[in-house]
Amino acid sequence: MSAQTYGRAYTLMREAAGEAWGDYTRHAFVEGLRDGSLPREAFLHYLRQDYVFLIHFSRAWALAVVKSETHAEMLGAVATVNALVAEEMQLHVGICEAAGIPQDELFATPERAENLAYTRYVLEAGYSGDLLDLLAALAPCVMGYGEIGARLGAEKTSDTYADWINTYAGEGYQGDCAAVGQLLDGALERRLGKDFETSPRFAALCDKFRKATELEVNFWQMGMTP
Repeated sequence: MSAQTYGRAYTLMREAAGEAWGDYTRHAFVEGLRDGSLPREAFLHYLRQDYVFLIHFSRAWALAVVKSETHAEMLGAVATVNALVAEEMQLHVGICEAAGIPQDELFATPERAENLAYTRYVLEAGYSGDLLDLLAALAPCVMGYGEIGARLGAEKTSDTYADWINTYAGEGYQGDCAAVGQLLDGALERRLGKDFETSPRFAALCDKFRKATELEVNFWQMGMTP
């Protein structure tokens, strides 16, 4: 699935992120998932941290309901919260339980500093800004995983991490990415107009998107150092 499938605003923000986007979506951790070379210890360490991340990420998406100005925006935010809590987090629970890590232990995982920095950055974007600030900080994770999943689904040379890859390459998650892209486009058009990319504020939102992308790079790097 191409970046354009996720919407106009996302495509523009992705381009504005520059080299950081490639550092994120083609990180050594990602390539280790693709060819199965990633050590299992590193994967499980990442998965535990990502579960804690998703707890805070879900709270940030719930904050998007508060920041919404229309019923349609509220529905989009609620649908994403449901996808995170009822589907994506369950992937982590299932894999970790199979590895002997029960859910209560998973929930109690201590946060690494890289995790803390990223989750609080996203939450602060929502607390101090409006829906546009929040979505700009949220989008790299949602869509980036969609791009990574789609690519690895087509290019993987090992089935070692097939469960993880198939989740993000699957129709359900790809549909979630497209829906978030529509939400982002609609929110920008409502607040900044049809030509939102010409607004001075759009450049600031792109900066926020890029910063979240850089924090994603740090998150992958953290995963490689259990």
